[in-house]
Amino acid sequence: MIEQILFAMWFFGPAGLANAAPIIANNTPIIKDFNRPMDLGKTFRGVRVLGDNKTFRGLLSGMIMGLIVASVQMILFSQFTSIDSFTMDIDYSSPIVLLMGISMGFGVLLGDAVESFFKRQAGVAPGKSWVPFDQIDFIAGGLVFSLPFARLDARTYATTLIVMALLHPAVNLLGWALGFKSKPF
Repeated sequence: MIEQILFAMWFFGPAGLANAAPIIANNTPIIKDFNRPMDLGKTFRGVRVLGDNKTFRGLLSGMIMGLIVASVQMILFSQFTSIDSFTMDIDYSSPIVLLMGISMGFGVLLGDAVESFFKRQAGVAPGKSWVPFDQIDFIAGGLVFSLPFARLDARTYATTLIVMALLHPAVNLLGWALGFKSKPF
């Protein structure tokens, strides 16, 4: 079971950190002003499609973060043979891992955007918690966008979903404590 948990955190690393990238980008002076909503201000049934918080800057920063984390994974994989013991036969020395990192980064933010659409349509205000969807939207998006690159068994997908859903509140709290987020949840 420990190997499954380690794998979940390793495998989802590019996606998990990509999920935090828009918050970091929002607080980075150089790119802070490159803020354009993905919905371009459009509405559906009188409500903003996604809202101001889902931006192209955030999407791009997530994809870049996914690439960076996947690059670090490739380097670590080549330097530490012990990592191979929990990577579930995924070849982290292959450049395909870089594409998987970008794709998972895109997937987590797309999953979050899809959830945001439904959240707006349900009348939930931006920034308000919408349990359990706020906790699983990005995870589902990242896992779906990993499918072209890695096929895992159902137990591994379930473990990854559970481990990441449990880590999500802790990461939110850390982001708030470090001043990246205005609210812990």
